[in-house]
Amino acid sequence: MRENIKDYNLEELKEKFIEIGEKKYRAEQTFKWLYKENIIDFNDMTNLSLDLRNKLNELFYIPIFNIIKKQESKDGTKKYLFDVGDGNAIETVLMKYKYGYSICVSSQIGCKMGCKFCASTGIAFVRNLTAGEIVEQLQAVEREENIRISNIVFMGIGEPLDNYDNVIKAIRIINNDNGIAIGARHISISTSGIVPKIYKLADEKIQCTLSISLHSPVDEKRSELMPINKVYNIEELIKACKYYIEKTNRRVSFEYALAKERNDNLDDAKKLVRLLKGMNCHVNLIPINEVNNSDFRKSTNENIIRFRDYLNSKGIVATIRRELGSDIDAACGQLRRKNLN
Repeated sequence: MRENIKDYNLEELKEKFIEIGEKKYRAEQTFKWLYKENIIDFNDMTNLSLDLRNKLNELFYIPIFNIIKKQESKDGTKKYLFDVGDGNAIETVLMKYKYGYSICVSSQIGCKMGCKFCASTGIAFVRNLTAGEIVEQLQAVEREENIRISNIVFMGIGEPLDNYDNVIKAIRIINNDNGIAIGARHISISTSGIVPKIYKLADEKIQCTLSISLHSPVDEKRSELMPINKVYNIEELIKACKYYIEKTNRRVSFEYALAKERNDNLDDAKKLVRLLKGMNCHVNLIPINEVNNSDFRKSTNENIIRFRDYLNSKGIVATIRRELGSDIDAACGQLRRKNLN
């Protein structure tokens, strides 16, 4: 059975080429064709011999994601539902900013975490995405739009740290100078808080941004929102974040989705200040995306601004995330959920 060639990082590909009787530098050439040129046919790799191209066609395939559905927001945000080739579908979102294009990729088909306000909740977990499937999301969008993407966030469907090995391999492919060459500081990993994997990620010393889905500074309330808090509570989570900051010298970002009359009052803000005081961190306040069959509602603009201003007044850097794609099923999992209905 042929293998997905994008599931190999460069070092693994070099080893594979030696196994099949080829020189290491041929692996580098192939890697550049795959990622720098975004070539989707081995036969177009013109500096490889015909014999090698035939060999590659026999051993490998290059994944090509077809678009099942594409939505475009009035603000320019684009959302893609991709066919991954085995009857399953994943979501990817392209966002345009002044500094360039940013892409939000999925790491799993479905999710196990069960966060109450997430559209992915209620959709059965199927499997992890491979490293090649993660990278192909970015490359499929670049081919479709004829653009170069400068930033990537692991914030789509799935918990990235629950698919740790494949996510790390994908990052190393994306970060490689012979590959897509997106700098680690332009890569962000969002997690609901799998504490042991946060320590492991810190020891990788990749220098990517760690984003924590916090959403409440109170264990009881956070456990209601996010079941993972019953396994790794806030105290354990903050300790792991401090370790990450110490090991990487990188600021940690805390995502805080504001839900009306749930976690958006001044008392919550005060407790959040006490929790984060003295940390090298940033709080990203998110006006919650309302999801069908959920009783969570978006906080008022007045409460969101008041919450931000209080945090800033106490020395905690807080900003309100710009709302993008609210008219095109912006929440993770909404488009895939509709496709399954």
